[in-house]
Amino acid sequence: MTDLKRAPRTVSPSRPAPMPPPGQAPSYGLLRAPCTLRALRRTAERVDAATPANRDRAVDALRAFAILGVVLGHWLVTALVADGTGLRAASPLGHMPWLAPVSWAFQTLAVFFLVGGHVATRGYASARARGVSYGGWLSARLTRLFRPVAAVLALWTTTAGLLLISGAEFVTVHTLVKLALSPLWFLLVFAALTAATPLLTRLHPLWPLVVVLHVDLLRFGLGAPSWLGWINLAAGWLVPYTLGAAWTRGELDRRRAGVLLLTGGTAVTAALVAWAGYPASMVGVPGAEVSNLNPPTLAAVTFGLAQCGLALLLRERLRRAMRRPVGWAAVALVNLSAMTIFLWHQTALMATTATGLLAGRLPGLHTLPDGLDWVAARLMWLPVFMLFLAGCWAAFRSCEHGVGRRGGRRRSRVVRTHRTPGSAATERPRHV
Repeated sequence: MTDLKRAPRTVSPSRPAPMPPPGQAPSYGLLRAPCTLRALRRTAERVDAATPANRDRAVDALRAFAILGVVLGHWLVTALVADGTGLRAASPLGHMPWLAPVSWAFQTLAVFFLVGGHVATRGYASARARGVSYGGWLSARLTRLFRPVAAVLALWTTTAGLLLISGAEFVTVHTLVKLALSPLWFLLVFAALTAATPLLTRLHPLWPLVVVLHVDLLRFGLGAPSWLGWINLAAGWLVPYTLGAAWTRGELDRRRAGVLLLTGGTAVTAALVAWAGYPASMVGVPGAEVSNLNPPTLAAVTFGLAQCGLALLLRERLRRAMRRPVGWAAVALVNLSAMTIFLWHQTALMATTATGLLAGRLPGLHTLPDGLDWVAARLMWLPVFMLFLAGCWAAFRSCEHGVGRRGGRRRSRVVRTHRTPGSAATERPRHV
């Protein structure tokens, strides 16, 4: 009798995994990986083997670090103080301003816009070369961007309604909803810049920087209305976005460009903080008269230039580091779930806070952030925040990947593209 038992399917590091149908990308088994160390290492090796040789892994690493920087920054500087029967927002930076350097390390949005501008301009050029229309290209990008938003809006609309019906204070509900939905402002700005990509592919970053400079001169120097500052919400983030376009054009390939951005941005930011009265914190502080972030100020933009310069200088080191399968698999996993992590990290913080209230006012979670004891306690809460975020990821990650045409889940955008034999050797590293 013929033995019909199938041999186990294996994928060797020298032979990539089978290619998916056009329009799909492999999941690499990341979402179902066994939890043993040896199995995880084998999975990491499969991820490494299935990644196109000409993919610029530094781009994915920079995006992962930018997302994780924002998440950790929010978890460290956002406090929900239990005051009587309600909750109010506070920040350790308001009580301990000497902790401002913490915001320098974790305010990484400029790097995200740098990578976003680079990926969008390169992707648009690739789409045009393939004959894809602007409408088709934009629709695909915005769908991937906003698909996970519906679940966040639905959950928090329901939660806010239930809290108000149950008698919760309006101030408490407003605080929670504002924190939960605060990431959406970023998506709206990013979507607007993405839509304008064809107009921005050749725009020099100096032009939006000049706009930011003049807006701040009018606001802070000539007493213009404060609402004028919201022009910087577009112009400020347009600076790193157009830097990403310059990266695509090859204008930032030399090390000199990164050094100039890093040193120049650092020097100007230090001067603005020391002599022009700009806040040292690069994030908003409740109760502060001026925020560097809402809307962005000249100091926030020049600080972002310094961050972009550092990111450019680290590209080669990141490419070397990402050759290690375990490190690359971790970065790929973050990129698989970037929007889920970003949209739900504040919800994870608030879920932890609400659950903790069952045990009373807990240090670092419900207490006033006015001392180093609060900082030490908050650091101990970080693993709990991660656990709640993992729960959100498990519940809502399918919203990010969507459903394919045949009813199956869409796969990762860390994609293997079809190429003719030998084309990979002639192409530069790229990100799709």
